[in-house]
Amino acid sequence: MDRPNIILITTDQQRGDFLGLAGHPLVETPNLDSLVQHGLYFPRAYTEIPSTTGARRVLLSGKGSYHCGLVGYSAVEWQERNTLAQVLADNGYHCFNVGFRNLHPARKLYGFHEVSPGELDHREWLKARLGPWAHERSHGVDANGWTARPWNLDEACHRTNWTTDVAMDMIRRRDPTRPFFLWISHHAPHSPYDPPQAFWDMYADREQDPVPVGEWASKYDAPGPGLAVTAWHGRLTPEQTRRMRAAYMGLITHVDYQFGYLLEELRRQGVARNTLFVYTSDHGDMMGDHHLHRKTYAYEGSARVPFVIGYPQGYTGPTGRCEKVVGLQDVMPTILEVAGVEGPAGMTGRSVLAAARGAEWRTFLHGEHSPCYALEPAMHYLTDGRYKYIWFPATGEEQCFDLVADPTELVDLAAHPERRDEVAEWRRRLVGVLAERGDGFSDGKVLVPRREWWPPEVG
Repeated sequence: MDRPNIILITTDQQRGDFLGLAGHPLVETPNLDSLVQHGLYFPRAYTEIPSTTGARRVLLSGKGSYHCGLVGYSAVEWQERNTLAQVLADNGYHCFNVGFRNLHPARKLYGFHEVSPGELDHREWLKARLGPWAHERSHGVDANGWTARPWNLDEACHRTNWTTDVAMDMIRRRDPTRPFFLWISHHAPHSPYDPPQAFWDMYADREQDPVPVGEWASKYDAPGPGLAVTAWHGRLTPEQTRRMRAAYMGLITHVDYQFGYLLEELRRQGVARNTLFVYTSDHGDMMGDHHLHRKTYAYEGSARVPFVIGYPQGYTGPTGRCEKVVGLQDVMPTILEVAGVEGPAGMTGRSVLAAARGAEWRTFLHGEHSPCYALEPAMHYLTDGRYKYIWFPATGEEQCFDLVADPTELVDLAAHPERRDEVAEWRRRLVGVLAERGDGFSDGKVLVPRREWWPPEVG
């Protein structure tokens, strides 16, 4: 088999359970779901840093939290030499990227030969097409809020369509003598929750499951009216929640249909058969679960992400569903394995194909987030896909959930004395993980609280 082309598709803020393959009762993602026919699906995939900049560093370096130099959100330049794009470029790949990058500065190449940042180029394109007053948020829906409505401009002008169109143009203009690596970075389903009308209509009137609220979540219950549109916690009305979730689902299906459009173009160009597809997201979205909004949390809505692989034709690899816990640090080594490229030193991730083949795998995955909206929610977490342990350094509190018996995290096992031994074992594991870092969260014997705000940058 010739060296495969590689298309990495990421969404921003897509929950791992809002996916057809995940068994969601409403969300339709037929094009993405079809990859599993000759590929892999990982229902226990998590982001090590559940916000955009840190997650993308993990994704593009194969290094977990702390090792990538960031443990939270920060708009700072990254000095990593061995990015996924750079390693592939050094091995003969033509590398390009389109869409919402949230890398800084926005036009820094980071190993790509060509980039088109959606946060800049889509806005310029809109003005050129529709006039100087055109703006992607002229509908009044906030880019970090919970309000929702249909997209107010022509569907062809939506940022999801634009990202797909530019991606296809890049493929047409590629160097035909070399394999290519294309990172398509969709901003959706991140707010603003503004799907085109057709995709709004798919979900606007559908009955939705109740939003889960745990027995432990009362402290996040700030009732409206008066709740800020960008609030990170608080109780919405049932109608506000229904609209928000309908729009969010519409954005996800819109991305999926645009993926279908891309697949058609790749078939027309004769490159689909020799292309590896990897689909994931940087983090999820709480969507009101437990009275929480947005991201940065260890809870399933924020930390669990989709992770689907579709092999190039002729590649023999394990297929179906793999229950091992995987992270974004595993994306780069997976891509490099299929491409036949040796990985650089320093990666902490591993190819997920090893997990699917039954090789010895990690016992648990570690994730974290430094203070963002407030000091108290900053956290560290561990999960093996069955249990999840969370520690909050600013308060010293801890939580533990049985994800199999309680997938929506309603019951905090740490509050139940009969489960103290299990919780203590998870605490011991986190003590060991953090002791190796030497950044003050553990002395090797106990977890050490941190009462002051700590920065997202490491070092």
